[in-house]
Amino acid sequence: MKKEGAFYTGEYRNVFKEYGYQEHEIFRKVENTWNDLFYGDENTKIYYPVGSEEAYILDTGNLDVRTEGMSYGMMMCVQMDKKEEFDRIWTWTKKYMWHSDGKYSGYFAWSANPDGSRRAQGPAPDGEEYFAMALFFASHRWGDGPEPYNYSRQAKEILKVCIHKGEDGIGDPMCNHDNKLIKFTPESTFTDPSYHLPHFYELFALWGEPEDKQFWLEAAAASREYLKKACHPITGLAPEYANYDGSPYVCNGHEHFYSDSYRVAGNIALDYEWFRGDEWEREEANKIQKFFVDKNPSDYSMYTIDGIELEQKALHPIGLLAMNAMASLAATDPNVKTYIDMFWNMPLRTGIRRYYDNCLYFFSLLALSGKYRIWFPIHG
Repeated sequence: MKKEGAFYTGEYRNVFKEYGYQEHEIFRKVENTWNDLFYGDENTKIYYPVGSEEAYILDTGNLDVRTEGMSYGMMMCVQMDKKEEFDRIWTWTKKYMWHSDGKYSGYFAWSANPDGSRRAQGPAPDGEEYFAMALFFASHRWGDGPEPYNYSRQAKEILKVCIHKGEDGIGDPMCNHDNKLIKFTPESTFTDPSYHLPHFYELFALWGEPEDKQFWLEAAAASREYLKKACHPITGLAPEYANYDGSPYVCNGHEHFYSDSYRVAGNIALDYEWFRGDEWEREEANKIQKFFVDKNPSDYSMYTIDGIELEQKALHPIGLLAMNAMASLAATDPNVKTYIDMFWNMPLRTGIRRYYDNCLYFFSLLALSGKYRIWFPIHG
């Protein structure tokens, strides 16, 4: 049986081209967006160099530096072949966010101030997942260098900690060993559906430590099955936080479809593009697009997962549109063209809340132009 998905074929869909956009236009849009995010004006950029060797990605809405943003920035850089910016972000991250000892040794403090002082000590698993994947890709594109630029070793160490932390009685792992699901935090007893990245776990099984291969393969399968439970069967909406059985974890509104939840559509779409992870992903992408197709992004709100609109407006409507458009990698519904055109014509967000929206915007732009790719080892 012929296996499909870019991992097997090496072919990545350029959905913009499929829907009539010209290659030179697509190339220019990707390049211009990168330049705006990294070197644009003060109302647009999110990348800030420090001295000659460091840089950080700023959460402009909270004025802090997060492992989410730093790892996202590294993934953007490796996909765009921007080694200098990648190394600058990684240097800052290792210097200020990495724990060398104590309860969280091997993890990264999830939030810090731009001067490097920490706002929080605990880690957030989405940061660790993206750090590891971006580092593997960096190793494969550019080769390993001296520490801390021995990218593949750094990635393997991160993954070892995620699985094996606590075996010496100190700290907790990021992965639940009973059900193979990623946790919300190492200490928590629930999860975040948007943290589930089965397409990453498939690659971690290949490139992580050999003794952990089976764990990551089981994690990929477990997350694909978990997302079927967490996403509503009619609307396709997922809560921000959820229990291990997929039911919403009730906590100050996080049981609803809100900011974190937006990423689920993009994650499912990328898993389908890379691995054809599960035919359910096509159904899910269609449901998400159908739910939002008659809604104007300026009117996006918080929703219960069964689709009831709540009073609170969406904090990141452009990010939501971007992920709904990225779902087009898996969707078969006639709504796809509507999303592709709407997203193409939507500019980057400017102003205070631009960080999260524009990270999701750029990932969607990369994915829909066929530029969000798996980078394999240089020698086989």
